[in-house]
Amino acid sequence: MKRIALIGIIVSDKDSVAKLNELLSESGQYIIGRMGLPYKEKDISIISIVIEAENNIISSLSGKLGMLKGVSVKTIYHKEDN
Repeated sequence: MKRIALIGIIVSDKDSVAKLNELLSESGQYIIGRMGLPYKEKDISIISIVIEAENNIISSLSGKLGMLKGVSVKTIYHKEDN
């Protein structure tokens, strides 16, 4: 079953940006939208990804992103109405 989730990403190591973008590109078919904000005063980037996919795809992407050096990730899932 597909779910909608918001993946929040904070990047503090610019060397990880290329791999991060590669991982997001590989999951592009599931991504609904993406917003990135550079926070120059803190030398970080803040990225939010809205994704619709199966749980295993979302958690796999979040896990891969979180393993990158200088990358912090949190995922929030939409609560399904029954």
